[in-house]
Order: sequence, then structure tokens, then C-alpha cells
Amino acid sequence: MMVVHKRSALLQKVDDTLGVFHTHALTGFLSGTTTGLFAEPTLSSLFLSVTNSRGAVYGHAASGAQFMKQVAGAGFIVGWNAVVTTAICVLIRVVIPLRMTEEQLMTGDDAVHGEEETGLAWYEGAGLGKAEQRELG
Repeated sequence: MMVVHKRSALLQKVDDTLGVFHTHALTGFLSGTTTGLFAEPTLSSLFLSVTNSRGAVYGHAASGAQFMKQVAGAGFIVGWNAVVTTAICVLIRVVIPLRMTEEQLMTGDDAVHGEEETGLAWYEGAGLGKAEQRELG
């Protein structure tokens, strides 16, 4: 899914370090819509009390009804997340700034927070033979 992120100019502007959008939003939307397409009526009746709940592949006159329900549900979740996240950010911004100043950004995140980088043992050559240590410099 990171391929979508690399090819989309809009997504490259979003700071999604942990890949939450790709992991949850995109895959959730795809799985929901494919459920709307391929929901088998007999299996659906085991889990849902709603009658005639079937995917578009198994449908009759209203074959796309379940698919459209899934798309509408995904749209509701997108809207809900936008409203709630905006409200939370506005409340946080009242207490503390959401972004560091340009001067702090130039200094570096670690220095601003008073943290010091620690070198990893394997990177510094620990546990490597003489030839591997020479390759590291």
C-alpha cells in the first residue's frame, strides 16, 4: 500500500510515519466494499438479522444496495474522523502549539526535547570481525 503513498502528491503531504492510513483506512475501505460485492446471502443471514442482505454478485433488482451501504458507511467514518480529529487538535492547540517553531525545527527534534542519540552497538562495529569493521570505516 505504500506504493499508493509514493505515487500520490496529496498523500505525500500527509505525515503518516506509522502508515495508519494505508493499514486501516485503505484496507478497511477495500474490505468493506468487497464485502458489499461478494456477501453470500446464506452466510449473511447467519450473522445479520436483516433480510435480503446480499452482495452485488448475488443480488436481484437492488443488487448494488449492500455495496452502497458499505460505501455510505465508509463515507460516514471519514467524515466523523475529520470532525473529531479537528476538534481534538483545536482543543490541544489552546493549551500547547501543535507545531514547533522554524528555529526549533532547524535545531532538530532530539535537541529540542533534550534527548541524545545513542549509537547502536552493531553499527559501531561491536561483534564484527576485522574485515567488516574496515568496511564500516
